[in-house]
Amino acid sequence: MEVRNSRAVSAETEKTSSRILEMLAVKGKVTESGAMTAPCTDSGSDEKTFRARHPWSVHQAPFAELETGMERLRRELPKDGWEIVKDGPDSSAAKSPQPVAESAGREFAVDVRLHKASSVGNAPDLLEVTVESACYRSE
Repeated sequence: MEVRNSRAVSAETEKTSSRILEMLAVKGKVTESGAMTAPCTDSGSDEKTFRARHPWSVHQAPFAELETGMERLRRELPKDGWEIVKDGPDSSAAKSPQPVAESAGREFAVDVRLHKASSVGNAPDLLEVTVESACYRSE
């Protein structure tokens, strides 16, 4: 397993998130959270392994615009060296559309879900995005 600095991996994860946002090209409000590191839970991992995760969402945009952004992302990811490894409904009761892709060198994965507004919890229309790095061993 490659040895990396966690701050550098977090910064690269945020940069990858920015590229995903550019591909979506949706004009809405974006949550402002940074990447976080967490231990890898894969078999054979130990406390010195980590991955960076950057969850964020785009909201305050019409559902049709969010849907168009997701379609654009599906087209643009392969052009940018990503492979879409899953594209179908998620396991939620709403069966939200969920493309999942991995970068060319498998350094990153992105999971995108399109949620329609719901009266349950007063949830708005939104695109939920999580960018996750591969696992690394800390320096």
